Amino acid sequence: MRTTVAMVTRQGGDFELAEVDIDDPRDDEVLVRIVATGLCHTDLTMRHFLPDEMFPNVFGHEGTGVVEAVGPAVEGIAVGDHVVLSFRSCRECGPCRQGDVGYCEQSLLLNYMGMRADGSTTMSLDGSPVFGSFFGQSSLARHAIAHADNCVVVDPELDLTLAAPYGCGFQTGAGTVLNVLSPGAQDSLAVYGAGAVGLAAVAAAVAEGVGTVLAVDLAAGRLAEAERLGATPVDATGLEPAEVVARVKELTGGAGSTYAIDTTAVPAVVKQAQQALAPRGTLVALGLGPEEYQLDAIDLLQGGKRVMSSIEGDSDPLEMVPRLLALRDAGRFDLDGLVTTYPFEKINDAVADVLAGRVVKPVLVW
Repeated sequence: MRTTVAMVTRQGGDFELAEVDIDDPRDDEVLVRIVATGLCHTDLTMRHFLPDEMFPNVFGHEGTGVVEAVGPAVEGIAVGDHVVLSFRSCRECGPCRQGDVGYCEQSLLLNYMGMRADGSTTMSLDGSPVFGSFFGQSSLARHAIAHADNCVVVDPELDLTLAAPYGCGFQTGAGTVLNVLSPGAQDSLAVYGAGAVGLAAVAAAVAEGVGTVLAVDLAAGRLAEAERLGATPVDATGLEPAEVVARVKELTGGAGSTYAIDTTAVPAVVKQAQQALAPRGTLVALGLGPEEYQLDAIDLLQGGKRVMSSIEGDSDPLEMVPRLLALRDAGRFDLDGLVTTYPFEKINDAVADVLAGRVVKPVLVW
């Protein structure tokens, strides 16, 4: 069948709407008519990371929609189901069997290589391959081929536009708090970067009753959202790195934060986040971008601190997406106001707005 996609035709290029052919679902695949797709920084970054030979390419990994066809080997998903799409995992390797699906041994192939395991692509243009299968979906499109392991069936009454960010951004931020750090009432958490991922971390920390939650950013609007969610805002505008560190320590009783999360992927900010940790504190770096970070080795070694990363907040989307939606329904995870919608033909406007900090979470709708 024919469908419309937002395609990138060259490395670093803009998104272009195009008509392509998309396969019927194979035995283990699901065809989803996309209703809405969140725009994530990973979609934007990968345009620059992938080699020239992997274009044209269709990105998108926060899709929501309605199931239109199901392969005969798929269980638990039916035509007409409303679904939130997330990342893929094989569910069979050692990490997957232990519940660590974000660290699946087949993750690179299933999420980033642009094709099925057999080398075929799910889309083509004039008989030539179009790379896709991004996070097992490529949902910057009217239709996407997905699988049972990355389709989360949700209540048909749920607004799929507001649900789109739960497939990646929201579960990454919240999962880092809930699954990786597990802070308590006696702890403090400093979140660097109050975008969609950072604010999801803030909301989850507040919902868990963490004693002190800070949000460090430069944008007044994002700091206001963090304060609305229950965090203490720290405006880093015009501050020297040492002043940011001092401010965080002041707000956490002098010693520094028990935990920190960086979503900025700015090397200088990561270093500040480390320096502002309390002794034996933990920093989780989530941002994708630089090839390396420079840490303060003396501070790291003398303070017994830990710097680590996390994939998708160590979440299993089949568990985490429903968990977060339940928190939302209970009024304890109120991120609906972060979403700004755009028609799909305005995708490049959405890109410009999020990069300029004018919006927090753009969601594209058909």
